[in-house]
Amino acid sequence: MDYEIFELGNVTLQGGATLRNAKLAYKTYGTLNADKSNVIVYPTWYSGQHYDNEWLIGAGMALDPAKYFIIVPNMLGNGLSSSPSNTPAPYDKARFPNITLYDNVMLQHRLVTEKFGVTEVQLVVGWSMGAQQTNQWGCLFPDMVKRIAPFCGSAKTAPHNFVFLEGVKAALTNDVAWNNGWYDTPPTKGLRGVGRVYAGWGLSQPFYMQELWRTMGYSSLEDFLVAFWEGFFLPKDANNLLAMLWSWQYGDISANPVFKGDFKKALGAIKAKAVVMPGEMDLYFPVVDNEEEVKHMPNAVCIPIPGVWGHFAGGGANPVDTKFIDDNLKALLAS
Repeated sequence: MDYEIFELGNVTLQGGATLRNAKLAYKTYGTLNADKSNVIVYPTWYSGQHYDNEWLIGAGMALDPAKYFIIVPNMLGNGLSSSPSNTPAPYDKARFPNITLYDNVMLQHRLVTEKFGVTEVQLVVGWSMGAQQTNQWGCLFPDMVKRIAPFCGSAKTAPHNFVFLEGVKAALTNDVAWNNGWYDTPPTKGLRGVGRVYAGWGLSQPFYMQELWRTMGYSSLEDFLVAFWEGFFLPKDANNLLAMLWSWQYGDISANPVFKGDFKKALGAIKAKAVVMPGEMDLYFPVVDNEEEVKHMPNAVCIPIPGVWGHFAGGGANPVDTKFIDDNLKALLAS
């Protein structure tokens, strides 16, 4: 096991359920300095776990463990933190409660403050759902968080994004083996279907036109769909995917007791210096959504990631995009 568990005790969630003996899995990189002033928080993304974030951490990079203490908390529902797949009855499997962005970030804040005694965070950064959590950190803890860098994500899930996720959900739940979440063997047809649905959304039209999957080592389009996309989702637990999907669909940094649904107020509360990086051709987190959000953030710029990798510009698969993100993070941390 290359990660640690922070025991949260009994946690009353935003939706009203109590998650008993709740657990937050996390991994740290680097060393916390004496005055605890070198902290970066880097939340995980939809279905990702801490090791899936490691492409952006390394010597000579913005997130350099020789310089910073990087905390990667695993999102609730991702199979390592409390999730449908590891929670005991009666809140197991299909009975796992709905988790909000607010729930995730409030528990991550407990980890950062209670476990490490940290009062100042130099940067919160994240991709996709990690970007949603990044924005949530920024508005809930404006005096603690100095900088944020959400990339290929949003502060509120757009209606079109919601609809995309309905397609993902349908692919999974229409597999008879899913059995309303009470399966004993994985609904593999549904999981493969999720991969097929996702394939058309995760990457742009020009990506496919230019056959850029060849650069990833795939020999044909069908090889890419089977080996990469079906292979990506097959090992994942269906209930976990659905739990995180709910968190994503209802992602809204203002949907909590602090902002009571006032989205512009929540954006306005983000005092941190912010570099928001949408993927130029992201099909479900489009640039225009981020441009609109940045208008209401006091200290923010929107810098699109150029190129044709769509949402996966932020996934660490393309070295050019990775360098673009890393360069902007270096400039942000130097400011």
